[in-house]
Amino acid sequence: MAASDTDISICSEALILLGASAISSFSEGTPAATACSALYPGVRDTLLARYLWSWSLKKTQIFRVSTPPTNEWKYSYQLPADMLSGAIAVFDNGGDNAQPINYGWEIYEDKIFTNLETVYIDYQFAVPEAKMPTYFVKLLRTAMASELAIIVTDQVSKADYFRNLAYGTPGENGRGGLFRESTNIDSRGQTTKAFDDFTLIEVRY
Repeated sequence: MAASDTDISICSEALILLGASAISSFSEGTPAATACSALYPGVRDTLLARYLWSWSLKKTQIFRVSTPPTNEWKYSYQLPADMLSGAIAVFDNGGDNAQPINYGWEIYEDKIFTNLETVYIDYQFAVPEAKMPTYFVKLLRTAMASELAIIVTDQVSKADYFRNLAYGTPGENGRGGLFRESTNIDSRGQTTKAFDDFTLIEVRY
């Protein structure tokens, strides 16, 4: 990871890969800047959500909403604002030996409804670019180049080239290329204590 990585720098590097000029702002008014502004957030969040990156996981206590839900549950708890998708796992305490609770809760909109008196969750959050590891930034930069290629160069072949570089061949179903390399690197650094239970994956899906 590098503190200098930003949404602008990643998009600029993607443009440079395509032989175009870097941008200094999403609002500078050029076609490239407009395209980056429109496409980048979706590409970033989709790549983050496609895999349980070890550095994108948080555990936190969430707090009860004062107004009770109007259904069978007693309580509702506010989900974090930086959550990318649903909770990976739900717990009724924050102790070292806490086990995921697979039933007895539901997510409605941006809240968890449950009868639990206390709720902790594991979840995936929107990681700032400066805290993304180098291998993921490289993947994100290449994925952006694939999205921008036709807009910037008007060449389908370049879009295909960078898409294959990022995700592998069509037969790999988006799990090859730099994506596979990145997940392999990340898996070597996974913390086995908190996130290696198969039950976590069951709760996520």
